[in-house]
Amino acid sequence: MRDDRDYSDIPGTYVFDPHHNMQGYHLNMFCMSLNKAENRDKFREDEAAYLSQFPMTDEQRRAVLERDWLGMLRLGGNIYYTFKIAIFDGMTMQGVGGSMSGVTEEEFKAMMLAGGRSPEGNLYKTDWEKK
Repeated sequence: MRDDRDYSDIPGTYVFDPHHNMQGYHLNMFCMSLNKAENRDKFREDEAAYLSQFPMTDEQRRAVLERDWLGMLRLGGNIYYTFKIAIFDGMTMQGVGGSMSGVTEEEFKAMMLAGGRSPEGNLYKTDWEKK
């Protein structure tokens, strides 16, 4: 993740900017390949072998295999593309959101219905240094 942008100081913010686009190109192309049933079948048969067709980094491959949703975003994944893996796994967007937030799908749904996560205590990274 670049640290030279205005938004770089906001923890947990993974903006899909040109840098992220270039970083995650092959990861996102893998995700797009899951649009085709025959590719989903190949991925289902042997995930690691299917991933080896794409020139992703080892870290990107690991994030896919471990379903590390935040990791995929950090490594250049676009949420709209990486969600194709979640759909492949039978997950909902709320399930992925819960996983990224460290809560269950039901807890995540309840949190969203209650107005979302409280901004209380959220700090810029530079604010952490002041404490």
